[in-house]
Amino acid sequence: MFNNYDDILTITDLTEALKIGSSQAYKLVKTGRIKSFKDGKNWKITKLALIEYVKKESGLV
Repeated sequence: MFNNYDDILTITDLTEALKIGSSQAYKLVKTGRIKSFKDGKNWKITKLALIEYVKKESGLV
C-alpha cells in the first residue's frame, strides 16, 4: 500500500495519496487524526501513520 511514496510524506504527498484537498489534509494532521510532526514550518507524516489511518477509517483495525 502506498509503495510509490517515501517513508516520510509531506502534506502534498498526503493530498495525493488520499485524493483530498490541502485544507482537509491540514485538518487531519492538526487534529491528530493522522499522527504527524512539524519540522520547522512543514508537517511530516510517516507512511506507517498513513497506513494506520486508512486501516482505522476503513474498519480494518
